[in-house]
Amino acid sequence: MKKSDISNISNAESVERAEESVRSSVQPSGKFGGKADRLFGADPAGLDESARGIVVLVIVGVAVGLLSGMFGIGGGTVIVPALVWLGLTQRNAAATSMLAIVPTSISGVISYATCGNVDWLAALLLFGGMFVGGQIGSWLLSRLPELVLRWIFVVFLVFVVANQISFVPSRDQHITMSVLTGVCLVLLGVVIGILAGLLGIGGGALAVPALSMLFNASDLIARGTSLLAMFPNSITTSVANLKRRLVHVKAALIIGLVAAVTAPFGTWIAGAVSPRVGSILFACYLCVLLIRSLFVAVKATRSARASS
Repeated sequence: MKKSDISNISNAESVERAEESVRSSVQPSGKFGGKADRLFGADPAGLDESARGIVVLVIVGVAVGLLSGMFGIGGGTVIVPALVWLGLTQRNAAATSMLAIVPTSISGVISYATCGNVDWLAALLLFGGMFVGGQIGSWLLSRLPELVLRWIFVVFLVFVVANQISFVPSRDQHITMSVLTGVCLVLLGVVIGILAGLLGIGGGALAVPALSMLFNASDLIARGTSLLAMFPNSITTSVANLKRRLVHVKAALIIGLVAAVTAPFGTWIAGAVSPRVGSILFACYLCVLLIRSLFVAVKATRSARASS
């Protein structure tokens, strides 16, 4: 073999090794190894994964489980701000929150169903609308600017707080089903699904007061039905978010599994207090979130104007 041929082969091998080095350097590396990366994609960057960050995620999971059981919510109103504070963008926090809601809602549904506080048909109709709305919300989530998402979250909280203060449900009422009622439940589900996919919430903060005010459900039935409807919707929306590589899987699993353990305690508290006390507690909790979210949104708006 000629020296020139040997030299060409050597050069070709060097080029191939260099290309392989470049490919490996740009390949995202997730925390779960290569197999997990192929399944979910690498986790979004930015989240504080130190010991401090993990402790915060566990604390958030405990709070979410209690609130989910008490109020029939998925807990996105806690999860999203916490994840943003830990370093995720509003978009990734909303998507991660939806996945964390899956185990949380399962645990809550079991707790309410064992006491007979779930309307299964109403939940099925709600989910039908939420499935469609969730896909629309997930699509909007990947396209709307961060600042718009923050202000939508603020407006949503104002609406829910106003409803909680002005309306007190009865514990003795139940949903009377008819064709019109079924159609309205589906339409309500579409609206809730869009907000759920867009804001990273389960939708319970809207579904619970709506079921009580519009469909005469008791406070406990509204909460149990809301949790049952959001369980499959959170799965379908999370699948869409996973395909778009928006979810931090590790954070979602930590929060969701911890919340699933504490949700039954929240359900017990919900049954122990009166409907009026429950509404006041929920409104107070949402007011704290509203003040914080409004502060963050105003600050982000000023920063955007200053940079432009």
